[in-house]
Amino acid sequence: MDAVWEWFAWLNEAYGIKLTIFYDDYDRRRFFNGLWHTVALSGICIVLSLLIGVVGAWLQGSHLTWTRRLVQGYIQCFRNTPPLVQLYFFYFGVSALLPTVETDWGGQAPLLDSFQWAVVSLSFFAGAFNVEIFRAGIEAVPRSTVEAAEALGYTRLQIYRYVVLPLALRFCWPALTSNMVNLLKTTTLAYAIAVPELLYVSNQIWSDEFNVPEMMNVLLVVYLLLVGVLVWAMHRWERAMRVPGFG
Repeated sequence: MDAVWEWFAWLNEAYGIKLTIFYDDYDRRRFFNGLWHTVALSGICIVLSLLIGVVGAWLQGSHLTWTRRLVQGYIQCFRNTPPLVQLYFFYFGVSALLPTVETDWGGQAPLLDSFQWAVVSLSFFAGAFNVEIFRAGIEAVPRSTVEAAEALGYTRLQIYRYVVLPLALRFCWPALTSNMVNLLKTTTLAYAIAVPELLYVSNQIWSDEFNVPEMMNVLLVVYLLLVGVLVWAMHRWERAMRVPGFG
C-alpha cells in the first residue's frame, strides 16, 4: 500500500490535488474513523428502526384504543417534524432532564453521549416511517390467509409472527429499501451534535488542509458507494425471500 500512498503524495506535488487522507497518517486515521462511525451509526439505526416498525405495526392492530392512539401520535410527531429538530430535542432537551454521571477526572458528563443520542433520534425518526410501511404490507396480506391461520388455532401473536409479517415483508420491501437509504443519508445530520461521523471529520480535515473541493468529491463518492452496497444487499435479500404470488 505504500506505493499507493506515495502516488497520491506525488499527485499533490505535481497537480495540486491534495488528498491527504491517503498519504498523511493522521488524516487517514481520522477519515477512516469517521467512516467507521457512519457505518456503525447507520447499521444500528437500521436494525432499531426495523424493530420499531415491526412492533409499532403490531400495536396498531391492538384492540385497545389508547394503544392505537399512542402509536399514531408517535408516527405523526416523528414524521411531521424535521429530523434535525428531533436530534436537537433529544440532545439538548431530553439530555438535560436526565441524571449525569461522574467522569474519570471527577467532572460530570451526560448520561448518553452524542453518538448514543444520534442512534435514539434517528431510529425513532426512521421507525415512524417503518411503522406505516409495515402497516401497508400487513393490509396487503389476503384476509383469507389470516382466516386460515385462525382456523388452525393460531393466536393473534402467532398469526402476526409466522403468517402475516413474513408475507407483509415481501410486499413492503421496496419501500423499506427506500427508507433505509434515506436513513443512511440522514446520518450526516449527526454532524450537528459533534458525532465524529464522515461529514464531521471531513470538515475537520478540509479546515486543516484547505482541500475543500477534494474532500467534497471524496464524500460524494464514498456515500455513493455506501448507498450502492446497501441497495445491493437489500435487493439480494429481497430475491432470497421471494415467494411466487407474494411480491
